[in-house]
Order: sequence, then structure tokens, then C-alpha cells
Amino acid sequence: MAPPISKITNTLHWTLTGGLTAAVICSVALPSLADKLDPLILVLAALASITALTRQLPVESVAFAALVTALIGGAAHGLTARTGLPFGPVIFNDTAGPKLFNSVPWTLPLLWVVVVFNSRGVARLVLRPWRKVKNYGFWLIGFTAFLVGLFDLALEPFAGPAKHFWRWQPTKLLVAWHGASPMVPVGWLFISLVILGFVTPYLIKKQPGRSSVPDFAPLLLWLGALVYFALAAGRLELWTAVALDLGLAVCVAIGAYRGARW
Repeated sequence: MAPPISKITNTLHWTLTGGLTAAVICSVALPSLADKLDPLILVLAALASITALTRQLPVESVAFAALVTALIGGAAHGLTARTGLPFGPVIFNDTAGPKLFNSVPWTLPLLWVVVVFNSRGVARLVLRPWRKVKNYGFWLIGFTAFLVGLFDLALEPFAGPAKHFWRWQPTKLLVAWHGASPMVPVGWLFISLVILGFVTPYLIKKQPGRSSVPDFAPLLLWLGALVYFALAAGRLELWTAVALDLGLAVCVAIGAYRGARW
């Protein structure tokens, strides 16, 4: 008898997560290989994020949600590369990977899948005590978008000064976070709201039954990314970025743990 689909997807998810962990450890232990491993890490993170959801939802629904997320997120950055909107004027360097349609690196659509899917998973953990409240769905969308914005704050020092994936151009705003305008995380928040407006119906479990067991896989990926960013920032002595990364990780971990216990 063939094993059930849920068992197959669960095995696949944790195999991908194990590969991701191994790649991250190699990148940290062997900095000379880090640049070569970064694309592999992103691909494994995206696949692990997708397979985490396929353990609970139909594969076709998750695949469609991932496609829409990648298309909208990638299109938003492609528009930014050409017009400066909605994130601000930016130059994508070759280190971010070959460009799609000569405008946006192929890595960015995958990055959107990782950020949105895992931020939503973390939001579900934090908001678990309120999952039966009437407006829970709207709170989940809003808090997910908020986490996406926070994730971008942690991402910018890593993607900019540490890895040189992109370079933000000066704006009229006098305040910047390691080269990024304050409008960048706001833009991520806004675009994630647009994405969630389209994909949320496909990420809802339709079958009635008991409340699902808390899923910590998105939390592990979310926190792992922040620790990875902090290590890269620490090598460049970007201590404000390190403090933000670790502070966010601690706060989110506490909130998710408290919510999951409910």
C-alpha cells in the first residue's frame, strides 16, 4: 500500500528543512562559500515553506498561492526597478542573480514566497488564542503584513551592506536604515496586503474538524532567517542590525510560544 500523501509531504518537508539547515551551517562555517550557497539556501527555503503548507492543504491550492505571491511580489520589484515605485529607487546588482525581463533578479519572487508564507505561519501562532474571534481573518492578514514589514527591516542590512544584492538610491527623506528608506518596509507591508487579498482563500483549511495542532515549521524558518541575517551583520560589525535581528527573534519567539500554548 502506498503511504498517505500527508506522510509523503511531511517527509519531503523535513528533508528539505534538513538540507536547508546543512546549507546554512556550511555558509556560516565556510564564509568563502557563502555567496555560492545563498541561491541554494533561498530555493530550499522556498520549497520548505511550500511543503510546510502542503501537509495541511491541497497541493494545487498551495502551488497557486505560491505562484500568485511570486508574481505579485516580483512584479512590484520589477516596477520599482523601472519607476522607483512602490519601494523607492533601487539598483539590483548582479550578485542578486540573473534578471527576469531585464529588470528583477529571479531570486526576489522566491523571496516573497518565503517571507509571506512564513510570516503568515508565525502570525497564526501568535494569534492562536483569538482564532475564534469574529474578525480573526482580518487580524491575521493585518498581522502577517506587519511581520512582513518587520522582516524587511531585518533583511535590508543583509541584502544591502552585507551581500550587495541591491543598492537603494538617495531620496528626499533624511532618515535611512542601512541605506534603505523607511518607505521600503512600508512598501513590503502594503504589497503583502495585496498578495494576501488574493491568496488567503487558498490558504484556508476547508474541511471542518478540531482545531489544528500548532505548526512550528514557519516559526523555525522565520527565526532561522533572522539569526542568519544577524551573523552576516555581525561579521561587518553592523551592531544596530544585529540588535534588531535578535530583538525581533526573541519577541516573535515569545509571542508565538505563548500563542501556541493556548
